[in-house]
Amino acid sequence: LRLWALRSVAVVGARACTPYGAHMAATLGAGLAERGWVVMSGAAFGVDGAAHRGVLAVGGATVAVLACGVDVPYPRGHAELIGRIAQQGLLVAELPPGSHPTRSRFVLRNRVIAALTRGTVVVEAEYRSGSLVTARQAARLGRFVMGVPGPATSGLSAGVHELLRGEGVLVTDASEVAELVGDIGDLASERRGPVLPRDRLDPVAARVLDAFPYHGPAGPRDLARSAGTSADETLGRLYELHSLGFVEREGDGWRLTRPYPCNDDARRGGS
Repeated sequence: LRLWALRSVAVVGARACTPYGAHMAATLGAGLAERGWVVMSGAAFGVDGAAHRGVLAVGGATVAVLACGVDVPYPRGHAELIGRIAQQGLLVAELPPGSHPTRSRFVLRNRVIAALTRGTVVVEAEYRSGSLVTARQAARLGRFVMGVPGPATSGLSAGVHELLRGEGVLVTDASEVAELVGDIGDLASERRGPVLPRDRLDPVAARVLDAFPYHGPAGPRDLARSAGTSADETLGRLYELHSLGFVEREGDGWRLTRPYPCNDDARRGGS
């Protein structure tokens, strides 16, 4: 348990979660497990169960911290899941065998989850949620606190968003969690939109393309002046852009191909 706790993350959230919350919890659990992290949760319905199942699906290590004795399967509907966790991971409880859960014991259980892990990720939580108790305990212990954003119209996202307005850090996948709680060099992949044909142009050709008016033709000299290049270089770039399908000849001038291999929104700076 001590060794697993050194490289563990808690994934907690709403019991009555939405399909989105279950998907995010399972994806986070699987992604963290594939990166060698142990995922801890409380074996409850909803987000907890989804996180455990995500880890088990990829053969990873998961820990269920229970609010009862380790021999008492609770909730009963998760008896099979808890059995799988016992085989592939660990069941942890402060209480002696035979102890049954009570409301106060769930609150005490939450502080154990916060203390054993490097950080806590909250996936869906209302304003009054035990998951937020776990997150606040983690913050008090100097652990990392993270939250997965959801729809602003969903009450199950309200608690998470409030957490993100305070001490929480926004995360959307396992790599972002690992970057925050992991060692130096555990970096999340760079986020980029789709690569467009114009992204492959060299800087000068891109400037010439940007110099074109949105409608109508333009002469090489006007384009050179707008692009800040010489007339000869501009003419060479025009033939290059023509071969790539970006522009076409019109009389003595040049105009953008309609449509050309870069959407209009991207040219105007939109999305």
